[in-house]
Amino acid sequence: MVVLNREVYEYKMEIVALKNTNAQLLASDREIFIEKLHDRWLMVAGEGAVFITLLILGINLTRRAFKKEFMLARQQKNFLLSITHEFKSPLAAIKLSLQTLHKHHLDEEKQQSLIKRSLSDTDRIQNLIENALTAAQIESQNIELQNEEFNLSALLNDIVKDKSAHLKDGHEIKAEIPDNVFMKGDVLAISSVILNLLENAEKYSPENSIIQLELLERDKHIVIRVKDNGSGIPDEEKENIFDKFYRIGNEDTRKTKGTGLGLYIVKNIVALHNGKVFVKDNHPQGTVFEIIFLK
Repeated sequence: MVVLNREVYEYKMEIVALKNTNAQLLASDREIFIEKLHDRWLMVAGEGAVFITLLILGINLTRRAFKKEFMLARQQKNFLLSITHEFKSPLAAIKLSLQTLHKHHLDEEKQQSLIKRSLSDTDRIQNLIENALTAAQIESQNIELQNEEFNLSALLNDIVKDKSAHLKDGHEIKAEIPDNVFMKGDVLAISSVILNLLENAEKYSPENSIIQLELLERDKHIVIRVKDNGSGIPDEEKENIFDKFYRIGNEDTRKTKGTGLGLYIVKNIVALHNGKVFVKDNHPQGTVFEIIFLK
């Protein structure tokens, strides 16, 4: 570009000289010089435009990269905060129950109540660990799934029965599950999908509300729906909720429990079974998660 500027300058000097000696040169020669100068100006302007375009593109790419890194760092921070809270609460409850059992002679009913609560908290910790391990396997593409035919109806009924025994805040699961619907896949992985969706519905549902679990069998596919009556998910958040560590809101002010791994696991396990998961609005309020598996 410096060379072009110098050439432009030289052409300007030639034009000045032509003007001063216009009696000795033909008008056509001056026109040739002017045309060359115009062409050089176009080249300079073109290179300048390309340079500015590349500069703007580079700035935008750099800004996006920084924004992506910032969002990832914030999500990882939220994950560390949430996982700390998730482990701290049940561990403290288990410790308190054990101390109570150790120091006091309680009647049989109270003992069983504390033991049941401790077992529930232990299951919660186990689920957290399993989710973290599953997410790590998905991230490293090191997850191995079985592919065997199993009774999906029986599996869902067992999950509902077990989950209903541990529901809090007056929640109730209403299941519509036809008999003997079979599919091929990994039983444990599909169990994890359903449990994560039910736990998600439980977290975001108001007290004394009904969580619906539906199973539908059609000619070419199987549909599973989990519905809640919570506050719903804003449209602008629906594309992000399946991202790893992503949770709506800020961890410092959030009241709901969770690690941001549940829906990430759901999406990836469903995809590994050649299925798709959709999030929709429930009416009059709440959210519907719909899973479709090809038969």
